[in-house]
Amino acid sequence: MNAQELRDKTPDQLRDDLANLKKEAFNLRFQQATGAIENPARLRTVRRDAARVKTILNEKAQAAAE
Repeated sequence: MNAQELRDKTPDQLRDDLANLKKEAFNLRFQQATGAIENPARLRTVRRDAARVKTILNEKAQAAAE
């Protein structure tokens, strides 16, 4: 997921993506706690993607406020 793809989405789509990423992060944390995680690096990428979505949402909100 890159920033340009996210900038092309609407805020509603971004919120849906963020909710899905949070669910995935929760599931990955649960797998890590039980020792069943297959790809530990995925946890890092999901966290970063969520942060990227939040950043784009804040940029869009700031642009709308101006």
